Amino acid sequence: MPPTGDPLARRYRRLLIGYPRDWRRARADEVVAVLLDTATPGRTRPTTREAVNLLRHGLRARLGRPASRTVVAWATLAAVICGLFTAALATWAAWHTARPLPDRAAARAVVAEVLPGHEVGGIDPAAALFTFYSQPLRARNLDSLLLGDGGEYQQASVTVAVTSAPTQRQEVLALARRRLDETGWRTYPTHVRPDVTCRVDGCTPTGAVTEIVTARRGDTALTLTVAPRPSIDDTYVTVGLSRATPTAVPVAAVAGGLLGAAAGWLLFGWVSRRTERPHPAAGTVTVLYAATMLLWWAPVLLAAPSLFRHHLGEPHPVWHPLWEWLGQPALSLFFVVGAGCALCGLALAALPRRGPLPYAADQHELLG
Repeated sequence: MPPTGDPLARRYRRLLIGYPRDWRRARADEVVAVLLDTATPGRTRPTTREAVNLLRHGLRARLGRPASRTVVAWATLAAVICGLFTAALATWAAWHTARPLPDRAAARAVVAEVLPGHEVGGIDPAAALFTFYSQPLRARNLDSLLLGDGGEYQQASVTVAVTSAPTQRQEVLALARRRLDETGWRTYPTHVRPDVTCRVDGCTPTGAVTEIVTARRGDTALTLTVAPRPSIDDTYVTVGLSRATPTAVPVAAVAGGLLGAAAGWLLFGWVSRRTERPHPAAGTVTVLYAATMLLWWAPVLLAAPSLFRHHLGEPHPVWHPLWEWLGQPALSLFFVVGAGCALCGLALAALPRRGPLPYAADQHELLG
């Protein structure tokens, strides 16, 4: 057994953490002894190559199935999607570190600053930072969220109606852009959206356009919309105020993503080792894994390209939150059913085996 007081031996042992526990109990002493025999005299730390190889082969050994050429790809697929979902959950929590949305007085002050001389016709405050049909998400809304209406869960904004005449559209736009520049806002190119009239048989362009000016200052994002036709309350101009992405969000995304990916890899490895034949549920677990990956990845592959094109098509002072890039909660039913498949697979993997667990790393080179 390698001497426990040797600092190099202790560091080698720490690097074996990537291997399964049963493997370490059976092989750790032997491997550390070999590594110490091949180390140059006087060295107290493993080389970078040794460290990388021990960790890499240890993680591979956790997957079992040494003869499989695809198990690493399947594990990576599971680890990445787990990392994405945990990152999205972490960013949702981090979004709640944002300041509350502007109140009526603050919204009125912004409009007076950006559009001096124009009266405020009405202010529609936001009920929460993220809302479902303009209201905070409640437990009673979960069935609607899952069954097709999940896309209505969106970042909220304070909406201010500004009194103006149709003939003032261009004057309003010019004034707003000039005042935004003068008062320290970062402005983005004006986005033009064709106006359409929709009937039962479809929608047709009217030839007019809605013009949208977006800007950001500090943690506040502004959207000025000038429509060619009045809204229900006879308003042509509206100003929306929302919060920019808090600093904690990208930090939470990275931390949550890494933790989730590591957990996904380790969990996949445990199931993979447990269900090596002759496990009684090996085939069923494989089918459940395939169903889980299909149900979890399909919304991502549908939503991400669409949202990417959307971001390229118009300016965004605040990017859509991460969970929308994953198709959530618009396609949350897919996630829930996939999670059910995953839980069933885990339960089946925990069933007793018909034989002892194989030592998956026995057929791998340790130092590459």
